Amino acid sequence: MFKIGYRTAKTAIGTGIAIYIAQMLGLDNYASAGIITILCVQVTKKKSLRSSWERLFACIIGIIFSFVFFEGLGYNPVSLSLLLLLFIPTIVAVKAKQGIVTSTVIILHIFAVENFTFALVLNELALIIIGIGIALLVNLYMPSVEKELKQYQHKIEENIGKIFMEMVTYLRTNESQWEGKEITETEELILKAKTVAFRDVENHFLRYENEYYHYFKMREKQFEIIERMLPIVTSIRNSCEQGEIVANYIEEISKSIHPGNTVKRFLVRLDEMRKQFQNMPLPKSRAEFEARAELFHFLKEMEQYLIIKRSFKGIS
Repeated sequence: MFKIGYRTAKTAIGTGIAIYIAQMLGLDNYASAGIITILCVQVTKKKSLRSSWERLFACIIGIIFSFVFFEGLGYNPVSLSLLLLLFIPTIVAVKAKQGIVTSTVIILHIFAVENFTFALVLNELALIIIGIGIALLVNLYMPSVEKELKQYQHKIEENIGKIFMEMVTYLRTNESQWEGKEITETEELILKAKTVAFRDVENHFLRYENEYYHYFKMREKQFEIIERMLPIVTSIRNSCEQGEIVANYIEEISKSIHPGNTVKRFLVRLDEMRKQFQNMPLPKSRAEFEARAELFHFLKEMEQYLIIKRSFKGIS
């Protein structure tokens, strides 16, 4: 399906504007302003700002290197090779490696002119400033991702609820036709959701965290526990009274999966269940003993699942 993304649109518009401005100012090599704009439009505002700074810094160093090498050794392929041989490691050392390509273009401009003048330096600096400036300007617009994050949130919660209900079904019947697709799907959803949430942080200069990112990290930790719970549940081969009680408890939790914090009552209920089990008659068979032992193990994991949620402040 043919689709034009917002970054593509911004890059196309910004490139045209940068070239137009450079052309109107009568700058030599005005198309280079568009190339710089293309290179500086990044996925997020912070990345764009970092990229722009690195390119500007690298270009200034490139101009200085050009003066030293070309004026000192002449405008020839040997001096150009020596320049690049030292220039590239220098740029990497000062942590401006994103500016290597841009600065090399500027160096080649100077090399082609074969005459280092103040006017030439001003021309190149103008190209850099126009290209970077337009890139930063068009990158000020970043579409809101809250709707996308909410969709991830709802789908992850829905999947976790389904997984819990599959546990309930197995505890009650010792049978299951579940294919387990929600497991791999939820893993992928959490990974994608964290990426989008982190990108949102990168689009705000004064924001260093995102409540959705913390939410998905919390779900990721919980999901690791759910993956440990599943083999515990499937190892229970015999139905018992305690299994039905735990099944009812899990079913109740499956209906309360949301960003809000309702953990306290479930932790209280869990503690009550433990006391209830302790007061029940001892198991009459080895199979019942093993089943009850696995249920206690399951409740321990469920407690950890709930404690992780308790530390989450919620989404406003």
